[in-house]
Amino acid sequence: MVEHAEIRMVRRGGSKINFREPVITNDSRFLLCAAGESVNVYSTSTEEFVHDLQGHTDLVTGVVLNPSNHLQVYSCSADGTVRLWDFMDGILIKVLPHAKCHVDTHLSRSLFQLVAVHLPRSGDQEVEARELSAVLCDVSPHPGAVSFGREGEYIAATKGLQLEVFFFKKQKSYRFSLKSGMKKGVKNAFTCVSCHPKEDCIATGHADGKIRLWRNFNQKKEYTYTTLHWHHGAVNTLCFTPEGTNLLSGGIESVLVHWHYTQENQKDFLPRLGAAITHIAVSPDGSLFCTSHSDNKITIIQSCVKVSAIIQGLVKGDGVWTDLIIDPRSKALVLNGKPGHLQFYSLHRDKQLYNLDIVQQEYINEEGLDQFEVVKAAFDARGDWLATVEERRKKGAELEINLKLWAYDKLTQSFVLNTTVTAPHEDRITGMFFSPSPETTMLVTTSLDDHFKAWLLADHSDTKAEGFWSCDFVGGYHLLKPGCCSYSADGSLLAVGFQEVVTVWSPASWELLTTLSQPPGAIRDLCFGRLSCSKYLLGTSTKNQLCCWNLLTCSLEWSTPMDVSLLQADPLSENMAAFCSQSGSSDLFVFKPSEPRPLYSQKALCTGKVQHAVFAPRDQMLESCEERTQWLNRSQTSAQLTPLSRSLPQLLHTPAHVLPSASFLCAMFVRSLLVSSLFIVPDKIMVCEYVDIESQ
Repeated sequence: MVEHAEIRMVRRGGSKINFREPVITNDSRFLLCAAGESVNVYSTSTEEFVHDLQGHTDLVTGVVLNPSNHLQVYSCSADGTVRLWDFMDGILIKVLPHAKCHVDTHLSRSLFQLVAVHLPRSGDQEVEARELSAVLCDVSPHPGAVSFGREGEYIAATKGLQLEVFFFKKQKSYRFSLKSGMKKGVKNAFTCVSCHPKEDCIATGHADGKIRLWRNFNQKKEYTYTTLHWHHGAVNTLCFTPEGTNLLSGGIESVLVHWHYTQENQKDFLPRLGAAITHIAVSPDGSLFCTSHSDNKITIIQSCVKVSAIIQGLVKGDGVWTDLIIDPRSKALVLNGKPGHLQFYSLHRDKQLYNLDIVQQEYINEEGLDQFEVVKAAFDARGDWLATVEERRKKGAELEINLKLWAYDKLTQSFVLNTTVTAPHEDRITGMFFSPSPETTMLVTTSLDDHFKAWLLADHSDTKAEGFWSCDFVGGYHLLKPGCCSYSADGSLLAVGFQEVVTVWSPASWELLTTLSQPPGAIRDLCFGRLSCSKYLLGTSTKNQLCCWNLLTCSLEWSTPMDVSLLQADPLSENMAAFCSQSGSSDLFVFKPSEPRPLYSQKALCTGKVQHAVFAPRDQMLESCEERTQWLNRSQTSAQLTPLSRSLPQLLHTPAHVLPSASFLCAMFVRSLLVSSLFIVPDKIMVCEYVDIESQ
């Protein structure tokens, strides 16, 4: 029986921290922001993640400070609750479930209402908020389209070409409309709104880049407005400072514009903030500003218009072409980020460590422009080398490919470009792996040009010259196209899938050792077994087959019909993970190649197809772990024999050509003392982890 009751999926990082406007605390020491189903708390001085407020079961849609207690914060969520927190200690104080609000039947379900919720005074931790009343009907779902006016006397809301102002005491609203535009290309639509905190003035942003300052709006006929204009794109966000002396605006230009309220033609700028501004917030004392950006970043700015800190979340680019890989040195998750860059992201700290500019060309934000994109990346076993592939296909021209080799620089704690190979192949590169052998520094690439190539680092150990990379071998098989490749754990064997044929090579002599038979279908993934399962090679095919070959007999050990979309091996154990697509969702199976039954299975793990996955080492071991969850934590105490001693019987009866080297065995023993967890990405970063429910 497959056990999975004590294993659950939890979000470990990568949430959008730019989803809603952040909040700066009264003392300006902390910044709070919605992050998925949690509220993240950061230090404004060190940029470090302090802790998160967990309890919501759906997306957090808003965060606001409690006006009667500066150490508390309210959060609301799509789970239908408002929660009150002590954000300093991370303690949940009160849960306020919403009562359902009655909506007029003639209103369309696509319309949004602005609803007032009376927060009941009660000492109970959970109190239902029953008193709800609709303030405005048919409002924009964008939170930047609503703003409270002078000390809460009125509220302004914008949608389309209409501004509506509701006065609470009068219980009356006034509507002001703009024309769609008399001139060609004019876009008058409202995009955002902010009310002056002291005076009756409403600032509205518009799609054409203009800002309007509305006055005399407490009566329908005598309203006036003046116009400010600097932005060439839509105004994304507006915010008055606490005293109302300045108005801040931001848009696609990545520039914070600082308008002087009493001198409307005078303005200051903070340029080059890196990405389009989506939200602006100001601390209650006005000493700090912060801007949220489209690249999932929050910039903290001193009121003198100087950047003091940057909180960078996981950048979600146009795609993850590099797959998910782990940096052996920093244990960071590495994947595509900003165009032309790789981002190094710490899942344990939920923070981007740094960006590495791979393309090293200025990115031009213009639709339809052909630019280089990073499509492949790989590390060697020690993290001394990083290989990247970048592509650009111009209209009507051949594909441009660059292979780059980067050396780790201990002084700068980053990677420095060592070798650039222009046109390393004549067609797209399909696979790229470093040899894990400590005796040589070698990279293998496979391509649709019918060849695979071995790239070797020249030995310059006897001189002060830095080594460079060059092609050492070009291989092929009957003009078939290689789609994937994989190294054995000790680097003594290389498997290359040529369409429907699996070939096994010796990297020492580049001799073709054997070809393996398999059911029909092109090979999609190849993966060698590890440790006690090192005699196995696994592969998946387009004909929905998962195959396991025995390298000692060069025959098919077993196969099973499975539509495996992704196959991953744990580098620290014998375990493998297979993701299967079925009925619009993905199933997960964790197994050892030597055993017929899976260690763990989970049906409908997530909707859609899992695109990428990787095993990543844990930051610390779990205190206890039952045997049936060993695939998530290889405990040093639960197994009486060390991993090395368990492997010796198999090694003593294994032919020499597949034996690991002695140096590999030592490294294997050290790695076996580490533990792993499995990260998957359908559209966000998540992790499977063992949870002892009884102890919670």
